[in-house]
Amino acid sequence: MVQPDQVKAAIHRAMPDAAVEVEDLTGGGDHLQVKVVSGAFAGLSRIRQHQLVYGALRQELASEAIHALALQTSTPS
Repeated sequence: MVQPDQVKAAIHRAMPDAAVEVEDLTGGGDHLQVKVVSGAFAGLSRIRQHQLVYGALRQELASEAIHALALQTSTPS
């Protein structure tokens, strides 16, 4: 189980400008929906954007603290 603030902090370490929203979908802390808005995504495909977030959460995913992750990524408007 991972806390939403831990997820936000991990993403902010990789993308300091990111606006991050974390929703626990099941109440167990391991199925999350995460929305990330960052200038770091400019010019990148959706796949590459998601890879950046996966990279930021590598440890949490590898340890299975996060079992399922639904992502929405975008650039600031």
